[in-house]
Amino acid sequence: MGKLQSKISFHASKYRADDPVEETGPVRAVQQHGPVHADAVTCVAALKPDLCVSGGRDKSVAVCSWRSGAVLWRFIGHEREVTKVTCALDSNRIFSASRDKTVMMWELHGTPGPSQHFPGHDLVVTGLAVSPDGSQLCTGSRDNTVCKWDTETAECLGRATISRNLVTHLCWVPGEPYVIQTSEDKTVRVWDSRGLQVAHTFPAKQHIQTCCDASQDGRYCLSSSGGSAGQGAEATVSLLGTSPAPSVFFSNVHSIQWRAADQCSKDLAPAVLAVTLVPPARARA
Repeated sequence: MGKLQSKISFHASKYRADDPVEETGPVRAVQQHGPVHADAVTCVAALKPDLCVSGGRDKSVAVCSWRSGAVLWRFIGHEREVTKVTCALDSNRIFSASRDKTVMMWELHGTPGPSQHFPGHDLVVTGLAVSPDGSQLCTGSRDNTVCKWDTETAECLGRATISRNLVTHLCWVPGEPYVIQTSEDKTVRVWDSRGLQVAHTFPAKQHIQTCCDASQDGRYCLSSSGGSAGQGAEATVSLLGTSPAPSVFFSNVHSIQWRAADQCSKDLAPAVLAVTLVPPARARA
């Protein structure tokens, strides 16, 4: 490896898309608030239109108003840093995963401690996804397993193990029983949560797949990868289709790749660490 550079600069001219990209409007000023955690922030998720939840190396989970920056709730219970946070939109339940190998559920208006505890993984929990109705939870870990849980009873409803499937991220497809999963084995899998079986595996990429997201209409999957030696660091949009049958649901796949590493220094290892799909803005009258 080369020497660590003291300054890293990024230029928009170095990034290119494989397909034409529509121009967006003017960039708005970024609003910055004071620190929320005592150490690095490791994950963040939207909770309500004006609230977000975050986890940090300080082992805590915080709920903040992104408008004012005020910390409204703070939950403490994990023994090691928080790795993932998620929630069902517009709900009062928050789920957090940690390097302490556990997942916890928190209630905004409940007791200060966790309302449910989900132990069962042998290594750090690195994937976390809740069903749209909040009744089920999927977790993934570096122990090569994916688990399904009942959020009311904390009962483990299923457990699946695939060799070398070091889970990096999980995402529940809105309105569907499918869960998208990225892995260090460079693949993106789609699980059918009903039987916790793999419904489809996309062709393996050249680099570790780091995270994924699904569009609100359930038609598209967005995944991203790490990279090395100036290669990789790409985001891929895949068309999932509309048929409920697993054999057909993933038959029509199209990818659009956005590479941000064409001219990166070979001393650096580029990576896309977080992605999200947002619905298009409504057309003005």
